[in-house]
Amino acid sequence: MHMWIAIVLHSRKVDVVLIDVYSTLNFWYAYSCSLLCRVFDIPYIPILHGGNLPARFQNNPKTAMALVNYAYKTVIPSAYLKKHLASFNLPRVEVIPNTIELANYPFKQRSALQPHLLWVRAIDSIYNPEMALQTLALVREEFPEAQLTMVGPYKSISETAWQQTLQKYQLPVRMTGKLTKEEWIGLAASHTVFINTTRIDNMPVSVIEAMALGLPVVSTDVGGIPHLIQHEVSGLLVPTNDAPAMAQAVLRLLRSEGLTEKLTLNARKEVDKYDWRAIAVQWKALLEGGI
Repeated sequence: MHMWIAIVLHSRKVDVVLIDVYSTLNFWYAYSCSLLCRVFDIPYIPILHGGNLPARFQNNPKTAMALVNYAYKTVIPSAYLKKHLASFNLPRVEVIPNTIELANYPFKQRSALQPHLLWVRAIDSIYNPEMALQTLALVREEFPEAQLTMVGPYKSISETAWQQTLQKYQLPVRMTGKLTKEEWIGLAASHTVFINTTRIDNMPVSVIEAMALGLPVVSTDVGGIPHLIQHEVSGLLVPTNDAPAMAQAVLRLLRSEGLTEKLTLNARKEVDKYDWRAIAVQWKALLEGGI
């Protein structure tokens, strides 16, 4: 509700409102924020993040199109999502990638890898957290000391339901809950492989952050991920919901320091383009373009 309150309280002070739009329940919250902006005659820019937004536009076309039709501009973070929304003929679209401040992400070269896996997303069915457990179980067949840390809040999967799942697998999994950016960046230093198990995705900031930190990334190949990670060049991609393939990719990294070094150095070069210093120019041009 904080966004609603902010729009009402500052309606006469702001020039434009930026609204993050995702494909799940957040979509309706974002739409309600756009309605408030229209009531108070405030220009707004929806930023379309959700990898499943094409389905949302298909299932709720009137609402989704109203959200963008009344917007000053619409920002899409990836060419992938723009392509998959092309059939809806969205007006006034700009592609501006997600961004991070690279200076806040110290690159650490991993060598002599220990099997310490890191997973960072909400505990939500679309992110397929159980695949992370299945991957860990398979990795432990060769590296019995392997362990997993999972960072993120509970969403569509309740804490009670997830604890029951953990009990079923009986694995060394540390659940941290939601952490601040600084906390999880610090935590990443003691981990060696980043796994991303999502079923649906666009341009996930958590993956960009992992690449910036020097963590080799193994991810499912869904949505916009192949536009971010080039398989065998800046990371390893596997089919969605294929824990054996993900486990084999993790094992390749644990067995080969050379492969890890190649992927992480290339990944760090790749994420240079997402540094705020590079992206700020695009936002400046957009916001100074006649609001």
